[in-house]
Amino acid sequence: MPLSNTNIPDLEHYHFRELHPRIFIGTASDRYAGWIGQIYSEERYRDRITSRTKQIKGKSFREDVLPVESVEEYFTHFRVLEIDFTFYRFLLERAGEASQNFHVLHRYREHLKEGDGLFLKVPQAIFAQKLLVQGKYVPNEQYLDRDAFARRFYEPAREILGPYLRGFIFEQEYQRREERIPPAELARSLDSFFGGIPRDSRYHVELRTESYLAPVVLDVLEKHGVGQVLSHWTWLPPLRKQFEKGGSRFTNAGGQSVLRLMTPRGMRYEDAYARAHPFDRMVEGMLQPSMVEETVQLMQAGMAQDVDVNVMVNNRAGGNAPSIARRIAESFLGAVNRGEKSPQSPL
Repeated sequence: MPLSNTNIPDLEHYHFRELHPRIFIGTASDRYAGWIGQIYSEERYRDRITSRTKQIKGKSFREDVLPVESVEEYFTHFRVLEIDFTFYRFLLERAGEASQNFHVLHRYREHLKEGDGLFLKVPQAIFAQKLLVQGKYVPNEQYLDRDAFARRFYEPAREILGPYLRGFIFEQEYQRREERIPPAELARSLDSFFGGIPRDSRYHVELRTESYLAPVVLDVLEKHGVGQVLSHWTWLPPLRKQFEKGGSRFTNAGGQSVLRLMTPRGMRYEDAYARAHPFDRMVEGMLQPSMVEETVQLMQAGMAQDVDVNVMVNNRAGGNAPSIARRIAESFLGAVNRGEKSPQSPL
């Protein structure tokens, strides 16, 4: 049904909260100074921007970062936010003391209001089979450690965020052919893990190895009510193919789905980062139109199946996340107003 002029969101100024009750558009990380003039007001953060240096493949990049309180302004535009820094460190150290991430997340909590929602990335130490240590990938001794997840991450996350905690994203790294295990073996491991951690309807798993998007694995996710994250990422197949591999169904028990728009397909992380930096504008030729088209189709599929669709946009997908989000929102509204049917089975 076409939208009336009275309920069309102000996309010119990047306001996405009123797009549709089932659609939650957000970004992967926040606080980018490159978004000043789009999401953030320049005068509000004058003289309070900090800088840090990021090393990628021997190259140095300066990142200008806003204070945590900028999340208040962020949430006047978006309904959800993916927190990325929790991927790199637990909330509690081994002995139980609060980590730096614990305190930063507490600071975020102080600036949230009703209707704001956070997705937390689960520490890679829980879900990565190998970790990069001193330049080499080594087996991860804490892989699928149920106690570490529950005690050092899940429980403190719930304590800190309460009703603002919308979901958990478990991201497993891409594995080269010679490193892969049989899908059935992965399925058994995941069955044991999700059967042994606190039951929750907010879990979502992103598998970055296409061969693991197999029925035996995805059936385990559905068994435990865990969502399959559909990710537009370097070495994964198109979004619609990932959805088809999952039987064109949404498996999260909480009626949620997560789409992560991370990098152009075929483009490595370091190349995408270098092209997009400093994330203040779209980069010509970087955004792949098929990503926008398939994202809109999946938004409609979620609506047709009474599922909330959370779309997390990364700067690296085209240069500037707010502008990418606006293109998706415009395309979505165009499809709605044209009366296009929402796909419910295979796209």
